[in-house]
Amino acid sequence: MKGGKRLRYGYTTGSCSAGAAKAATLMLLGGEAVDSVALLTPKGWTLDLTIHDIQQSENVVSCAVRKDSGDDPDVTDGMLIYARVKMGKSGIKISGGEGIGVITQKGLSTSVGSAAINDTPRKMIEKAVSEVSEQFGYSGGLEIEIYAPAGEEVASRTFNARLGIKGGISILGTSGIVEPMSEDALKESLYLEMNVLKEKGKDIVLFCPGNYGWAFAKDELKLDMDNGIKISNFVGEMYDRALELGFNKILYVAHLGKAVKVAGGIMNTHSKFADCRGEILAANAVLCGANAKTAKEILDCVTTDAMVDVLKETTLCESTMQSITQKIEDNLSRRVYDEMVVGAVVFSKQHGLLVTGKAAEGMLGEYLI
Repeated sequence: MKGGKRLRYGYTTGSCSAGAAKAATLMLLGGEAVDSVALLTPKGWTLDLTIHDIQQSENVVSCAVRKDSGDDPDVTDGMLIYARVKMGKSGIKISGGEGIGVITQKGLSTSVGSAAINDTPRKMIEKAVSEVSEQFGYSGGLEIEIYAPAGEEVASRTFNARLGIKGGISILGTSGIVEPMSEDALKESLYLEMNVLKEKGKDIVLFCPGNYGWAFAKDELKLDMDNGIKISNFVGEMYDRALELGFNKILYVAHLGKAVKVAGGIMNTHSKFADCRGEILAANAVLCGANAKTAKEILDCVTTDAMVDVLKETTLCESTMQSITQKIEDNLSRRVYDEMVVGAVVFSKQHGLLVTGKAAEGMLGEYLI
């Protein structure tokens, strides 16, 4: 809610792809056109997706779902995301076509040379078309091409090129749902969450930037998520609010891609404000003994996972991560005038737990389930 207005959720390009693939498979195996499909998202919500631009023949069917970002500002809003499905020999093969980016750098969730279709959307597509195959008793293969005619133009207004994704958009989403990101409304809701925790008598709070940090804290660290809040990119403001409310301790669990910015004193981690990940990581590596060659290799990387790969080829990865995490804890302590204990845990999706800060080591036991 913002100013009496209810903000509307949307759905991801991953949901569009899975919905279009499901509809195309229904038409391919069933022979009849469909104007909508139901799609269960990983969030547990079922979408009713309208189908557009059906092209149907005996052996191939293509159709589209229009992206709806709800009240979240997103350059992909209104795009048509297509799936073209045809029968194959065996298995489910998913590829990217026109307007879908291609991975050109190591460190992203899919391999170099493959289409920029992330793991969760791939699983959503596979699940959706498998269900249709079972419905019709079809045991053969399916070849699915995801494409977006406007993708290359839209991608020019994203950070894809800087991440090593060339030629189009990425098919994304971890929950299938786009949550409205009006900054004022989001911060108001986060303040309210903290107020509720404080009213319950909590003195300790767990901060995670988003879904990745939340999942890592819950599944890998086995932490009590009843004390947790997803703070998005608003690190500094959330620490300010926690100080106002009188919390005694905060544990920050974050992916290196976000956390390394805090090591440089950047308190809003959105890429539109700053992207000094490589510079901060390289500087800390040099402080720990890295030579110019290693520093340059770090700076040439486009993802922090790839930067860690570089460090793991040396003996400096552990010390560099410790240096970064100590700076995170120091910067956050200064932000709250040393009036509360702040600890940091840094992880990578590819490499897992990277480091537990000194202050965090003494806090983890208080969060264990």
